[in-house]
Amino acid sequence: MQVVSLSFFRFDGLWNRCWAFSQMQFARGPLRRLPGIGFSKLLGTGSREGFHPFPNFGVYAILATWPSLEHARRQLAEAPVYGRYRNHASEHWTVFLQASRCRGEWAGEAPFEVAADGPELPVAVLTRATIKLRAVVPFWRRVPNISAMIPGQEQLAFKAGLGEIPWVHQVTFSIWHDLDAMREFAYRGFHNEAIEQVRKGQWFSEELFARFHVVGADGRWEGQKPLDLQEDAGLSHA
Repeated sequence: MQVVSLSFFRFDGLWNRCWAFSQMQFARGPLRRLPGIGFSKLLGTGSREGFHPFPNFGVYAILATWPSLEHARRQLAEAPVYGRYRNHASEHWTVFLQASRCRGEWAGEAPFEVAADGPELPVAVLTRATIKLRAVVPFWRRVPNISAMIPGQEQLAFKAGLGEIPWVHQVTFSIWHDLDAMREFAYRGFHNEAIEQVRKGQWFSEELFARFHVVGADGRWEGQKPLDLQEDAGLSHA
């Protein structure tokens, strides 16, 4: 069954950050030519809590789909393009996922195949939207109120704001230890108000929502394993 890998890389120093920025263009070809790879995207990240219009030039991510977990691990370990990222990065972390729900499209594609079964927890959520140019300013005015809620979410294991093109192509990714906590955050308060405003104003020209089972994780982030508490759920850590 299809597996999705989402790899994060942190880069320190001007040279490594310039190299990472250049790979948003130069790593596209080598990534697409990897055996077995399906849908793939090179992504930048936002500053502060991650959900901010100013980019974070020290953190980048690679999202890819693969025919199996074994194939994904082998390609990430052996493919030169991933090796170059690791060689330049000060730390890296990859989470492996299987989709349990998905609706919408990403760049005109339905990229994630829904798996029938998987571990109940933790649960990961990815959203992706193309913001209409007329809605860019009102959309980003809403973001600070939502970002202010994030530090108080005790059941939130990991979060990142990502994007292909700053301000216009927005991706959010989060992992939750508790499904009810995820729903509470998504459907109440400023976040729910923002969703209602998006629907009312038709701010997005394209959007996608996907929920995933977490089936593995490798590496460290901020010196830790973000999902260490979930080892009894059958996760695999390197």
